[in-house]
Amino acid sequence: MSLLAAAIAAPTVIDTVGKTAASTAELLKRGKIRETAQKFEASFLSVMMQSMTAGMKTPEIGGGGTGEEMFKSLLAEEMAKQVSKAGGVGVAAAVQKEMLKMQGLKE
Repeated sequence: MSLLAAAIAAPTVIDTVGKTAASTAELLKRGKIRETAQKFEASFLSVMMQSMTAGMKTPEIGGGGTGEEMFKSLLAEEMAKQVSKAGGVGVAAAVQKEMLKMQGLKE
């Protein structure tokens, strides 16, 4: 390739690399937004599940006690994470949509 041809082709290569870098950065940003929205939904669901089970009585024999009280919130948190990963209840989608809008990105 001649020097002139290389000089003409160089801006195209730089433009392509710049666009690739921009699209990669955008993909990373979108991934972080999706992850944050899922974490928010899991946190919301955890609070909801803890509220749902707050008034439940456990049987006297084989249930209850300090240990159960300590781990009850952890169980609710893990169940909420799994529900969110499996598609959730729609909170993550709404949060993600708004976060994308705030960042100036399209859905």
